[in-house]
Amino acid sequence: MNLGECALDECSDSEKAKRWLVNDSVKPVPDGYHTVTPYLLLRGAAAAMEFYRKAFGAEEVLRLQGPDGMIGHAEIRIGNSHVMMADEVPEMDYLGPQSRGGTTVSLLVYTEDVDALFDQAIAAGATELKPLCDQFYGDRSGTVTDPWGHIWTLSTHIEDLTQEEVDRRFRELFGDEPASE
Repeated sequence: MNLGECALDECSDSEKAKRWLVNDSVKPVPDGYHTVTPYLLLRGAAAAMEFYRKAFGAEEVLRLQGPDGMIGHAEIRIGNSHVMMADEVPEMDYLGPQSRGGTTVSLLVYTEDVDALFDQAIAAGATELKPLCDQFYGDRSGTVTDPWGHIWTLSTHIEDLTQEEVDRRFRELFGDEPASE
């Protein structure tokens, strides 16, 4: 079987595939997962998993590694959230930030102690993009890039604010008038 092919015969038969959709005993969103789960493509997923363990306290949930050492699919858990990942597959155009020359996505991690997690990430090899500071919207946050080019904003919520308070602070920082085009 080639990468990208269905592993089950049922994939090609729409009537058989539909039965999966009506099976009440299977939860459409598995326990422990959220509606949106990040899936990272990496050049060197095994090393990235170790980095995420050191930087963010990630726990390995699953690793499907081929005889060639390539990771076809893996999952880690950071706090209560799963992050899926795999090695790049150039022939399918599954490329990570290193191969694409950057990323257009940032991941946000909420934690109880952002200062400690930020320092831990830097010590593990992350690069600071934006230093830790208290934000106008009630979070303390800073941003790092991992060695594979993925951007991570690390935050602790430090203040509950109404939308009006956030709007007022935003206007105080950036002005009342929207920029003209």
